[in-house]
Amino acid sequence: MSFLSQDKVERKVGLLIVLTVLAVSFGGLAEIVPLFFQKSTTQPIEGVKPYNALQLAGRDVFTREGCYNCHSQMIRPFRAETLRYGHYSVAGESVYDHPFQWGSKRTGPDLARVGGRYSDEWHRIHLNDPRAVVPQSIMPSYPWLNNNKVDAVVLQQHMKALTKVGVPYTEQDIADAPKLLENKTEMDAVVAYLQGLGLALKDK
Repeated sequence: MSFLSQDKVERKVGLLIVLTVLAVSFGGLAEIVPLFFQKSTTQPIEGVKPYNALQLAGRDVFTREGCYNCHSQMIRPFRAETLRYGHYSVAGESVYDHPFQWGSKRTGPDLARVGGRYSDEWHRIHLNDPRAVVPQSIMPSYPWLNNNKVDAVVLQQHMKALTKVGVPYTEQDIADAPKLLENKTEMDAVVAYLQGLGLALKDK
């Protein structure tokens, strides 16, 4: 583009906006579209399975309570991060997450590899009274999770909806959900969710 034509484009705001949108759109498509055809971003890695009914219920509570505002689930490929948290996160771990919990906001630690790191009882105490196990914690308490029962009907509807976006729940999985959730509290569900996070790549 000659200086003269560039000058004309910059003087005509409407044309500049159209050309800018076209350039950004082309660049975005060139970067994003290929990802839809790469197995590393669209296929689950070995060991990754859809959440069972109790874990999915816990994930729903996790997002409802806004836990993602302080805890990311994305370990970046930097030495400081992998030494602290473990193997860096890969897309194949999150193919069944809708929405995924990737991000960089960390008021609290990253939870991508928290599964199995602490006992169930530790998580219960931590959620009821964070400062009982981490004195310097600024995390709020969530005692009501002990009293709230998981709604199996709502969870079944959620599982059905997730099948529409590719999560391979079977009709049997959905039918069995109420039995798995029987007499379970939201606390039980959140603990189950946390204990299942990051196990596929935890030791690699």
